[in-house]
Amino acid sequence: MFGAEKGSADHLNGKKLSVGIVQARFNESITNALAQACWQELLALGVEEKNIHHVKVPGALEIPSALQALAERDQYDALIALGCIIRGETYHFELVANESGASVSRLALDYQLPIANAILTVENVAQAEARQVDKGRDAARVAVEMANLLNELS
Repeated sequence: MFGAEKGSADHLNGKKLSVGIVQARFNESITNALAQACWQELLALGVEEKNIHHVKVPGALEIPSALQALAERDQYDALIALGCIIRGETYHFELVANESGASVSRLALDYQLPIANAILTVENVAQAEARQVDKGRDAARVAVEMANLLNELS
């Protein structure tokens, strides 16, 4: 039998957490909506506004560099990646989606730091718009829950 598991509500308390957000400007109408939903959810979960550091980068491929710079500061409990990659007519979509996703995962493991990956990879703008609010909220919830879990485990 497994040990008693704390409810996820216990892990969604962000009052003592510091969170870094890296947002891509490319497809900015989508990433702004992601960021707004993410901020609103972080605040609703108790993360203090002064403990949220938000930076913008040109596009999804630049997100990992900024995440790494924030991770190296060793002052964040979690990071969040916000971006939007929309399929085009060339292989560039696969390159950007695969490289940004793999880099975000590698950074999380290398720094033992939760990074919520909300870089949307979609076929068109309509799909991005349909996901932008929910994914922004989800990223905030993942960051807070995983920060609390990793803090508990260490």
